[in-house]
Amino acid sequence: MLISREGRRYRTEVIALLAVERTRSLAGRLRVRICIHPPDRRAFDLDNRLKGLLDALALAGVYRDDGQIDELSIKRGPVSPGGKAIVEVMEITPSAVETLPT
Repeated sequence: MLISREGRRYRTEVIALLAVERTRSLAGRLRVRICIHPPDRRAFDLDNRLKGLLDALALAGVYRDDGQIDELSIKRGPVSPGGKAIVEVMEITPSAVETLPT
C-alpha cells in the first residue's frame, strides 16, 4: 500500500507525540473512543479519519494491531485551530463489550 507524503508526516507526528507520553503497549482486547476536532468548518467524513489514526497508534506502540479493538466509537467535536484528535484507549474484558439489541 502506498502512503502519501502527508500520511507519512501524520504518522511521524502521532508517534512523536506518544513518545513524549511514554505510553505502554496494550496486549488485550480494546475499547477505543475518538473525538475529532476539525481545523475549520469545512465538511468531512468522520470515517475517513479512522484508518490513518488507528494505524499510527499501532506504529507508535499503543497496541500491537487494530484487530485488538472490540469496541470503537467516534464523534465530531468543535472546531479547534489546527485540528486535533482526542483518543482514549483502554483494555477491556471480552464480556464488557456491549451488544446492540436484536
